[in-house]
Amino acid sequence: MSRIPQSFIDELIARADIVEIVGLRVPLKKAGREYKACCPFHSEKTPSFWVSPDKQFYHCFGCSAHGTALGFLMAYDRLTFPEAIEELAERLGLEVPHEASAAGSAPRRAHDDLYGLMARVVSYYGEARARDTRAREYLTTRALDAPTITQFAIGYARDSWNDVLRRFGGSDAARQQLSDLGLIIERDGASIREGERHYDRFRDRIMFPIRDARGRAIAFGGRIIDQGEPKYLNSPETALFHKGRELYGLYEARQSRVALKRLLVVEGYMDVVRLHQAGIAYAVATLGTATTAEHLKRIFRLVNEVVFAFDGDRAGRAAAWRALQNTLPEAREGREIRFLFLPEGHDPDTLVGAEGREGFEKRIATALPLSEYLVREVSADIDLSHADGRARFAEAARPLVGKLAHGLYRELVLERIAATIKLSTERLQELWGQAGRSPQPPARERVLTRTGISAGRGSLVRQAIVRLLQFPATAARVTAKERADLDRLHEPGIELLRELIDDLKRAPAQISAQVIERWADKPERESLEKLLQKEDVITNVAAAASELRAALVKLAELANTQRLQELELKSRSSALDEIELQEFQRLTTSHATGKASG
Repeated sequence: MSRIPQSFIDELIARADIVEIVGLRVPLKKAGREYKACCPFHSEKTPSFWVSPDKQFYHCFGCSAHGTALGFLMAYDRLTFPEAIEELAERLGLEVPHEASAAGSAPRRAHDDLYGLMARVVSYYGEARARDTRAREYLTTRALDAPTITQFAIGYARDSWNDVLRRFGGSDAARQQLSDLGLIIERDGASIREGERHYDRFRDRIMFPIRDARGRAIAFGGRIIDQGEPKYLNSPETALFHKGRELYGLYEARQSRVALKRLLVVEGYMDVVRLHQAGIAYAVATLGTATTAEHLKRIFRLVNEVVFAFDGDRAGRAAAWRALQNTLPEAREGREIRFLFLPEGHDPDTLVGAEGREGFEKRIATALPLSEYLVREVSADIDLSHADGRARFAEAARPLVGKLAHGLYRELVLERIAATIKLSTERLQELWGQAGRSPQPPARERVLTRTGISAGRGSLVRQAIVRLLQFPATAARVTAKERADLDRLHEPGIELLRELIDDLKRAPAQISAQVIERWADKPERESLEKLLQKEDVITNVAAAASELRAALVKLAELANTQRLQELELKSRSSALDEIELQEFQRLTTSHATGKASG
């Protein structure tokens, strides 16, 4: 894979104007040094949405939405992070560079020719479908109308071993591109004549183009018209297509004029197409694979609710159980995950045809919440009327609960399981031991939530972090000794403060938004964004640097105090060595005179 250099992201953030980016989508009104508007992410009559040109940051005091220009594009235009980068770069007239990883993948721009070829093949399949009577009749029998066929660019691969090969494979380079896209397959055997070395992958199939978030075709799914195996054939993994990331119909769902509030995950291409045609324009499908963590992360960047729809047969139940297990790590407060099981003998395609949109959405409203589905499935073959069965149920549920992230949602699931076996939550956790307890978040995740970091105006560590966020240039004024003193300190948030200083010394930043984007994939980002929302009277870098230095001096004094306490405690149980004794005497003298000493 290739990645976008952080230096380019820094440059992009520095050159972008968040007021312009937001203002093109939301009417902004000047209010002092900032701009305000009614929030585009929730309904309100009084403006609570503010945009700061100084911080290059937006924040809504009503719904707490916040972020940089990139974050706004992701939230408002429903783009992924790389797509937001591309959008912003295009606006600024910049070309996005890519660094090849150890695998040596080529930069994305090298794939432009492949995207163009895919577009031509989509058009070719569409023309073939329009000319072929049998293909048109098949789509008619599946009750697809012309606008839907056009919307999803549905086509037809002719019943030929070399139709696409002849049309698009006129040279060695062209054949290599077709092969790279998985459209043709190379035959085995050394004695094969040159003209017969390759053949078309898709033959006599209705073709469903799979699009990325920008609407570019990246792969195909082909459905056999008559009898034959496999019934569905997908493109292989290619430089453009990774089935564990993509969702069929997501591009079309995002183009809907209706605000996207939930996604309905189904299993087949035709299910998605028929549901969209019926007005359920939030249906998507995985591509021949179980729902992956990458799918879920993508889903929850767009919506807070997902409903999985499965056939009511044995295969559907098995697929639902796999989905539940993959979904557990992403389940948390603020997200709603539900499971819908269709009547025996029906799939979404046939059921929406029989019941229409209204009937199908009534079923969606009755879908089982994840917690209820978990309890139902785990207890399906267990008799809960006696102690043996309840113990068996608890032991079966234990590893599933272990997959849940710490937080309120996990506690509520624990309560539900405890109630099922007639125990208190506390007693269940005690019996399960540490495996059943909601684990403490890692130290770095506790950075800004522990009492010591958030009390009053904020701890010294918090004050220092806020100054670095608001005025990143102040990091250059931190001396080597001031930085070294932080290594001796044991305080909530100190690890983050050290890392911020080191990062900003290594790669200086100009504005707050650059710092935030450097933490895009780290758990601390949310806490840093909340700190950045903090209003402050400091308006220049000199004053900020003065406050930062004052905090660092006090932190050095605190480090000395902590070290003195450690040495005092040790001296009560064992003798200090010569070096420790000298340090103890020095710190005692310094403490007595009130002077910080390193």
